[in-house]
Amino acid sequence: MTLGIALAATDADNYVDAIVARARTVHELGVGAVWFGQRMDYDSPLLAAVTGREVPGLQVGTSAIPVTGRHPLIVSAQAQTAQAATHGRYHLGLAVGSTLVSGAFGVPFDRPIAVLREFLTALTGLLGNEPAGFTGEFLTATPALPTAVPGAESRTPVLVAAMGPQALRVTGELADGILPYLAGPRTLAEHIVPALTRAAAKPQRVVAFVPAVVTADPEALRAAAVGKLAFYEGIPSYRRVIDLEGADRAVDLALIGDEEAVAAGIQRYYDAGATEVVLTSTDLGTPEDELRTWALAGRLAADRVPAA
Repeated sequence: MTLGIALAATDADNYVDAIVARARTVHELGVGAVWFGQRMDYDSPLLAAVTGREVPGLQVGTSAIPVTGRHPLIVSAQAQTAQAATHGRYHLGLAVGSTLVSGAFGVPFDRPIAVLREFLTALTGLLGNEPAGFTGEFLTATPALPTAVPGAESRTPVLVAAMGPQALRVTGELADGILPYLAGPRTLAEHIVPALTRAAAKPQRVVAFVPAVVTADPEALRAAAVGKLAFYEGIPSYRRVIDLEGADRAVDLALIGDEEAVAAGIQRYYDAGATEVVLTSTDLGTPEDELRTWALAGRLAADRVPAA
């Protein structure tokens, strides 16, 4: 997995059908991985499992499931089921959560990093089929029945949407990598990758999520995208990385332009330490723009395949 697409579907009569169709098109264009966010409507691991099974060979991932309001036993069961359904092509992404999520579940958002540490400790034990279970300050996972799913023998990679120093430290110690969003190349190179590397117990994946659209009218599209990406500017974790990059608005982190400009922007993320790049918000423009973006991703993905 070196280059992927984050998929969503708008105005679909059947969301799952629409996502599978889009994933099939992306894969036919040469893209090897698709990712799904976790919202408050569809279930992202189930959507990934269905998509990965319907589109053989396609890697599928969730980015990212907030640990707030969820339990490691449930997430482990979802992840292993998706892993068995896709024959080892599922990648689990988690997030610390936010006050928005905690309000929806009616649970406190207190000491989120400590909660993340316990969640990852319990979850990685479950995914590794460690029978002892886990008892912590915030959660307990002591299953009375087997937790291993036949067919999911390949351990599911666990990545975290970590960008702050404390979350990066916990992730480096306990997980397989990070899923930063709106963290530009300078922020990756100077802040995020060094902090992760210092804490890492093993080599880490850095999967950078980057808004990107190939278009013939970048000025108009950028103006239209300002409001669509503004939501993230009010969330502290995103506001922090936007500021670290020296940007004013979230749209300033979007790669919008022709194929050459977007490809050059993607390369800057690899140069900054990203091991993989996922293009998001590819539907900000016209359907034709989106197809051009997917096609570029497919060509770039092919270029990054190591020679035999």
